[in-house]
Amino acid sequence: MGRSAPSRPILFLSDFGLDDEYVGICHAVIARLAPTVPVIDLTHGIPPEDVMAGAVALAGAVPYAPPEAVVLAVVDPGVGTERRGVAVDAGGLTLVAPDNGLLGLALMALGGPEGAVALDPGRVSPWPVSSTFHARDVFSPAAARLASGESLTDLGEAIDVDELSELMVGEPLVESDRISTTVIGIDRFGNLRLGARAADLREAGLAEEPVLVLDPEGGSVPLRRVATFGDLDRDELGVLIDSAGWVAVVCNMASAADRLGLGRSDRAVLARGRVG
Repeated sequence: MGRSAPSRPILFLSDFGLDDEYVGICHAVIARLAPTVPVIDLTHGIPPEDVMAGAVALAGAVPYAPPEAVVLAVVDPGVGTERRGVAVDAGGLTLVAPDNGLLGLALMALGGPEGAVALDPGRVSPWPVSSTFHARDVFSPAAARLASGESLTDLGEAIDVDELSELMVGEPLVESDRISTTVIGIDRFGNLRLGARAADLREAGLAEEPVLVLDPEGGSVPLRRVATFGDLDRDELGVLIDSAGWVAVVCNMASAADRLGLGRSDRAVLARGRVG
């Protein structure tokens, strides 16, 4: 008898929270179909139906995934509609999710998609498929089957990777001494992640500036450029490059989001500031 293929770990991200039974049911489905497969819960605290927040979190996580892992990502406001479910190979991983842009940033972080299928519920699910819980009936079974050694083509028909839905993350407008961007995420500490990277600061000539000015709607706020939170005085606002490589506005021991009254998708401009 031939030896079965080794199992692949599953990394699970969702907007389900932990108050309801949804995460536990998905775990139960995986355990039923692939009892030896380990499941790593990345987070289930993505704000409800916030595809952008899920995409940003996923992109920050996949570079650290175990080799050959299967990523199960469910933030699915379009469940039960014509949007399709997909499984995508990229960078040695396979990602399973609704095709609503949730995977876009993660696929970029992994070097781009290499192959993809549209999940066929008839091939994937061992039971009837609900119109409101595809995480249970389509995505979890698909992840379990892939983690147990099945291939993409066992689960659906191949699709052109160029047809995968993209997440519309507005590119920052980079000018001399100025970057116009938006808030793309807020973590539980109130740190504001902006849609700009260290390279954008360099291009704007702001990389070495000790003070930047944040210009949200309604006024300008000075931000000290720092490497970490502890470089700031208590309650002082600053700007740094966060652990995922994004430009972030932070406040030591307090919430920058609360201090500035900013939320996700709000406009923000970083510009050259003044010392003193």
